[in-house]
Amino acid sequence: MTDPQLALSTRAARNLATTTKSVPQMQGITPRWLLTLLPWVRADAGTYRVNRRLTYELGDGRVTFVNDGASVRVIPGELAELPQLKGLDAMVLDAVAGRFTQAEYAPGETIATAGDPLDRVHLIAHGKIAEIGTGEYGGETQVAIRDGGDFFGDEALLGDAGEWPHTFRALTPAIVLTLSPTAIVELTERSETLRARLDEYRDAPRPPQTRHGEAAIDLASGHEGEAVLPGTFVDYEASPREYEMAVTQTLLRVHTRVADLYNKPMNQIEQQLRLTIEEIRERQEHELVNNRDFGLLHNADLRHRIQTRGGPPTPDDLDDLLARRRKTRFYLAHPKAIAAFGRECTRRGVYPGTAEVDGGRRVQAWRGVPIYPCDKIPISPTGTTSIIAMRTGEDDQGVIGLHRTGIPDEVQPGLSVRFTGIDDKAILSYLVSAYYSAAVLVPDALGVLENVEIGR
Repeated sequence: MTDPQLALSTRAARNLATTTKSVPQMQGITPRWLLTLLPWVRADAGTYRVNRRLTYELGDGRVTFVNDGASVRVIPGELAELPQLKGLDAMVLDAVAGRFTQAEYAPGETIATAGDPLDRVHLIAHGKIAEIGTGEYGGETQVAIRDGGDFFGDEALLGDAGEWPHTFRALTPAIVLTLSPTAIVELTERSETLRARLDEYRDAPRPPQTRHGEAAIDLASGHEGEAVLPGTFVDYEASPREYEMAVTQTLLRVHTRVADLYNKPMNQIEQQLRLTIEEIRERQEHELVNNRDFGLLHNADLRHRIQTRGGPPTPDDLDDLLARRRKTRFYLAHPKAIAAFGRECTRRGVYPGTAEVDGGRRVQAWRGVPIYPCDKIPISPTGTTSIIAMRTGEDDQGVIGLHRTGIPDEVQPGLSVRFTGIDDKAILSYLVSAYYSAAVLVPDALGVLENVEIGR
């Protein structure tokens, strides 16, 4: 037998009491460091043009392949990425593509040896290959890491290219397509068009250029007396890159009955707008990283996309990324990539430092450069991701964000909430719009460490 109830229960009392409520919560809100760290430039015309000094095309693009099961072949038109074959018609490129043969290499196998005749062209269809040189005292030095889409030995097309300056060795299982010396001779003998193109390339004068590929500016220094000074001018790109503003929009709908009757203690329209704006800003950061037109991952210059030495992100890899640009402001990496870097540091007995940012908050850093988390950087199904390093600001010829402020009904910079009316079902509508883009002013302002393994 239970004791009789002597007082009003708390459960019953709550029917007459007002509960204390939180505002609506949202799990998808992240720090959005990229939106905070980018210096934002107002693009009044809706388009931002990046004028640069003239840069000569070096033919340093990447070659694309297709496969039928285990059989891999190069797409003929992609061979135009080799500077010697640029401008040839599809029929000639198709003939050249048909003469490449496929070879597979295990980790540690040598593809080309320094000192051997440079007489064949290699295209990397899959895997990582180390380019290895000889140091001052006879030891091996790692010159570069090459991966799928890269090529080497294209000088062999011109004939008598000398010797391989470096050794090329597979780091992972690799698939390489090779154009043999016999095939090169047969192709040039059979095709007058190809032979003429190679002769033209061989005899064409190379315009003076800097180590960055820009048109050189003639200067004189160290002279005495009345030396004749060289005349010069600075040439510009004839067709500079233009970045148009992108937009993220949605139409928010709220019934007038909800807005009229259920507006206390919290304003329903304000909360609906707050959560909608949060989601738009999350999408904005995602687009700044992943958009194929202006996103950082796709906008990085091919010469500034480097590969990890062994898979996981090591201190050596971040040093390579840091050494390729001046004034690196920060790294941007997926939280799992930051954790993988921490594990590699622990394994080596190295302890990365921290940096104080944003008024006292501390984040992990390497060589004094902060590493900010960004979960918008994708992780592939195979467990690889990328790490971004960048210099920012117009004054430093870096990466900048673009927005358009001063638009009608603006509630945040570049973001507007415009009332669009009430329909015949008594539903209020608000158009929420955000305009933005990003621009890389100079190629070396942005670098990407690719194929970073996070599972080992």
